[in-house]
Amino acid sequence: MTAQLTCRNLCLGYDGKEILHNLNFEIYAGEYLCIVGENGSGKSTLMKTVLGLQKPLSGEILTGDGLSSNEIGYLPQQTIVQKDFPATVSEIVLSGCQGACGIRPFYTKEEKKRAVENIEKMGITHLAKRCYRELSGGQQQRVLLARALCATKKMLLLDEPVSGLDPKVTEEMYGLIQTLNKDGITMIMISHDIGSALKYASHILHIGKTVFYGTKEEYVANGGFTTNGGER
Repeated sequence: MTAQLTCRNLCLGYDGKEILHNLNFEIYAGEYLCIVGENGSGKSTLMKTVLGLQKPLSGEILTGDGLSSNEIGYLPQQTIVQKDFPATVSEIVLSGCQGACGIRPFYTKEEKKRAVENIEKMGITHLAKRCYRELSGGQQQRVLLARALCATKKMLLLDEPVSGLDPKVTEEMYGLIQTLNKDGITMIMISHDIGSALKYASHILHIGKTVFYGTKEEYVANGGFTTNGGER
């Protein structure tokens, strides 16, 4: 069995300053990985590197098992500018197909159909013509999740997807993510919520002064973390 994503001897940082050293882990189809750790430990940097938005200082990231680097969906942390974006729900969700368009200046019927299906999947069909900036935080996250799904049927990267949401909406969002995972989409999620990470994830990557990678059961057995990098 081939891993969908492999990080091998990965070193990350900015301006030559290293913040993560010699990171090794593999993710297989259908797994649910939560990345946890202190602020500034490199969680978002790792995610940007996986997406190809930033180059590693050294090491490599490999895709396999039929996954190509442009088939990874991404739900980033929202900024104030993004929350105030003046476009309709349908327009934003459809824009998730841009990666497949290449230089083609239009969306195909299949891509438009896919956007409609993902809007339905997120339970926001009634919001399709609404302006994105008029929606609640929870509704906006559903829109962005539908957009991310337009880019992939295989793997989603989620950067703090429940940040700023109230408890009820947070549970609804976790439920949506869990359903997508059960449908076969591999999940990689940055989270500060250790409790929910342990509830939903199959694997944990803890980064910071200590590094751990393994199943959530191994993570708990190691007292939450270990000084040795976890290895399959």
